[in-house]
Amino acid sequence: MTDTRTENLVIIGSGPAAWTAAIYAARANLNPLVFEGEPVGTELPGGQLMLTTDIENFPGFPEAVSGPELMDRIKAQAVHHGARVVSELVKSVDFSQRPFRITPNYAEPLTAHTVIVATGAAAKWIGLESEMRLAQSGGGVSACAVCDGAMPFYRQKRLIVVGGGDTAMEEAMYLTKFASEVVIVHRRDSFRASKVMANRVLTHPKVRVIWNSRVTEVVGSDFITGVRLEDVSTGATSELEAGGLFVAIGHTPNTRFLNGQLETTEHGYIKVAPWRTATTVDGVFAAGDVIDDYYRQAITSAGTGCMAALEAERWLAHHGIGESPVLETGESTISTAPGGHSA
Repeated sequence: MTDTRTENLVIIGSGPAAWTAAIYAARANLNPLVFEGEPVGTELPGGQLMLTTDIENFPGFPEAVSGPELMDRIKAQAVHHGARVVSELVKSVDFSQRPFRITPNYAEPLTAHTVIVATGAAAKWIGLESEMRLAQSGGGVSACAVCDGAMPFYRQKRLIVVGGGDTAMEEAMYLTKFASEVVIVHRRDSFRASKVMANRVLTHPKVRVIWNSRVTEVVGSDFITGVRLEDVSTGATSELEAGGLFVAIGHTPNTRFLNGQLETTEHGYIKVAPWRTATTVDGVFAAGDVIDDYYRQAITSAGTGCMAALEAERWLAHHGIGESPVLETGESTISTAPGGHSA
């Protein structure tokens, strides 16, 4: 990148939030620059949807669409409207200066008037080779029951949930709608979840719990057929037949590169103003799973990406920066009258 001019808008991320923000910003003639990242281990540009084989709940797709295909299509739409893409991670940012300074992994640093952080959150996995192989191939291993659990593949089968917090309880309860049995595997002798959530699970006729145990192997070549378990107290091993495995041990927001420059929640998610995407730094916005530890859906991420682009466009217009005085949404023309921009 030899062009040293200050960018109107830099978008960091490559999931539904980032690409939706890029679509809206590009149509507003903001000429956004998107840092989509690069493959690191099991993490790919496109976020968690890159590990989702069939998506049946994203509006506009009456037939299932794969996660990678959905991401490719949204990205292509953003590029079609003029978004520029750099396939690099952002190593660091400096929000203490204006314009903001962005330092990529390899390219030269650049500056930007506004930034949208849409780097998502990485699911925590058990760490097994067999687990990741079947997660990546669509073999019945998932980190999101609400995303995948309703698929025909999982219906009327024994499904395993790994975890002991509220997320695991919610995943287990959701799966009872479709499974013949839901088995929660937890490495302790009690749940960390709230009493209300734990009692709801423990009293459900379709749910049973295997305490003091951990999954040591996912059995199956192309599709999961079961798991191997180890009792953490005695070391005894066993095998449990299953048609699906849902890992619900939490997520880690991808915010390390921010180096604490944006205020976050106790769990590391970026704080934004209520019903807004404005962060605690004026001119910096955040969208998608990096701000959301509750819904964590592609469609809600896309919605906040739209919001972040609208807010960034209004911020630029209010400060007399950028090319477009209005943002055309395809439905109506949105006024650029300034609003509050910091939490």
